[in-house]
Order: sequence, then C-alpha cells, then structure tokens
Amino acid sequence: MASLCGVVPFTLLLLFVSCSARPIYQLPSKHHKEPLQTSRPYNVAHRGSNGEFPEETSAAYLRAIEEGADFIETDIIATKDGVLICHHDVNLDVTTDIADHKEFANRKRTYEVEGANITGFFTVDFTWKELQTLRTKQRYSFRDQQYNGKFPIITFEEYITIALDAPRVVGIYPEMKSPVFINKHVKWANGKRYEDIFVETLKKYGYKGSYLSKDWLKQPCFLQSFAPTSIVHISDQTDLPIIFLIDDVTVLTQDTNQTYWEITSDAYLDYIKKYVVGIGPWKDTLVPVVNNYMQAPSDLVARAHARDLQVHPYTYRNENLFLHFDFNQDPYVEYDFWINKIGVDGLFTDFTGSLHNFQEWTTPLSMSHDVNGYSTYLLHKIAKMLRMYH
Repeated sequence: MASLCGVVPFTLLLLFVSCSARPIYQLPSKHHKEPLQTSRPYNVAHRGSNGEFPEETSAAYLRAIEEGADFIETDIIATKDGVLICHHDVNLDVTTDIADHKEFANRKRTYEVEGANITGFFTVDFTWKELQTLRTKQRYSFRDQQYNGKFPIITFEEYITIALDAPRVVGIYPEMKSPVFINKHVKWANGKRYEDIFVETLKKYGYKGSYLSKDWLKQPCFLQSFAPTSIVHISDQTDLPIIFLIDDVTVLTQDTNQTYWEITSDAYLDYIKKYVVGIGPWKDTLVPVVNNYMQAPSDLVARAHARDLQVHPYTYRNENLFLHFDFNQDPYVEYDFWINKIGVDGLFTDFTGSLHNFQEWTTPLSMSHDVNGYSTYLLHKIAKMLRMYH
C-alpha cells in the first residue's frame, strides 16, 4: 500500500502539469527541511530521472527528487534572445518535436560546434517565446515513449525553483554547456558573457558559499563545465564549488585545444585545483574498456584524491547497452564496483531510484528519505494548484 501511495500522487501531478500551459512552482516554504546527506557518495540525477521521462523536464526532475536524488543535474544553454534554458544539445532535433513544426522549417542551419559541422535546428536561432511551442521527447528509442509531446522545455529559473520547492534540501548541479558556441551566437547587454548571466541567475536565487559551508548546505550547488576558460572566468564571481568535467582522453577541449589526456596530468591537476573542488570524468576515462570488458583502472582517482579533489564520474545507466560485461547486466554490481572499489564521491545516473535503493540497502543513512512524506507533499501541492483554477 505504501508503494501505491507513492505512485498515485506523482501520476496526478504529471497529469496536471501536462494539461497546463506552463508549470507553476511554489517558492520554498519556511518549515525545517531534512538536510542534504553528506555521509556517502552523492546521487546526482543526470538530466533528472531521464531513464523514465524526457530529459531535463519538470517531470524528470520531480521524479528524481521523489526517488531520493541528492542533486538534480542540468545543462544550461541559451535562446536567441538570451534566455537560459535547460537543454543538453545546442540543437533541438533529437529531444524535441521541432520536426513537426512546419512553421520553423526554414530555420535549419549548419554550424561548427566544438570542431564538427552539425546541421539542424539550433536554440540560438529561436526566441524563448518560440521554444515554448515545442514539446520534448525521449532521447533513446528503447526507453518509455508514452510521455513524448507532453512536457515543455523549461528555463534555468524554473529548474531552480523545482529544487527550492522540494520538501527536503535538494542540490542543483548546472553545467555551463558549450560556452564557446553560445558566446559566439548570443550577445548580452554591457558586454556580458554567457557565463556572467549563468552566475547572476544563481545569485538571484541565493546560491552562495564554499563547499560544505553553512550557506552551501542550505542551498547546495555544484557548478560544472568542460571548458577550463569558463571555469577560470567565473572563479572570481562566485565561491560556489566547481567541478571540472573530463571527456575521453583523446578529445580536445572546446576552448584551449588541449586533449583531456594533457589535462589529466599531475601538472594540470595542480593548476586547476586552484579553481575547482573536483573533477567529473567520463567513467571509461577512469577505467578503460576494450570490447566491452573493463581493463585495469587508471590512477586518476588516486591522484585527484591526493589533491583533495572529489571525483564524480558520468554516466550510469541501467540498460544492458550501457553495462559492461563485467557487471553481468546488473546495475547494482556496477554501483558496488564504483563506490566500494574505485571509491568515487558522486555518481551521475539516469536512474536515480536504483542508485538510491542500492545505497539505502548497503549504506543506510541515520535519517532515510521519507518517500511517503513526499507523496503527502505532492497531494497537498496538487490540491493547492487545482484550487487556483476554480
């Protein structure tokens, strides 16, 4: 019966949100909230619970919070008129219904993005008002398609209010996505850069404080970027902790033209640690893979930890397609390997609930997340929303 109580209110909420022109989020309440757990690796909901719902939507983030995420993660890019939105790709083709909007057929362009020419429909060629007419869809064909066309793209500010309105303290983990491309195609007043607007938005909602400070624990936030110059640029604008993202070691950075092999060297880690509290590597960079079998782990985790840097690898996915043979198609075996053998400090996962379950079963907190309490919260929230429309 308890599990049913968790499903019914969430379904009702999805029905309400999908039937509304725009989702409504309340401001955070004054009552005491259960604090962020800091005793075990962080459960980072990668683009929300996007294994279940279209990525970076209100539904994906609300579901991730219900399932026990410590942080909800997002990618931030910009529209033609400078509105910051939650969307992973700089183009709209894969995860929206842009192809069904014949009124935008003449907007297709070819741009160079991080060294490659890409043709499609790009956010920088659309105003926010225009993007509000689109609806999202699931990225992967083998995932649930029933929510395609139901949810809109949301803004950075809407994403923030989802976290602030949660019944417990939930952190945010926004990425400055493709800053070189965004700064080339979008211009803000007074010579400001994309990164400046990004930080200003966080300040507007009260995000501040160094890692584990009183201010940070009240509103936890990690900033992240693949671009070293963006990290350096914002380092004197905010004291929020920053995570330096690391791709495959053969890939070039979008701004400094260095390979990630070079920027995982001891010398570079010594340089970047002045600006960041950790690194976010692709997991196959930490443990190389050949023919879907894992090889001997690199020493990158040990070298990062020796410099007091956290390690938050990406991305953990439950499907067989993404599980290396070593894990016998079992995501819990994978979680055990990375948490208890490799010793990472946080994990980006598409399946928040499975990681939360694994950690609850293996390293229970003194105060576990109250799922039934969250269900009660959702019922009250829905009732209040419905009263506004009667």
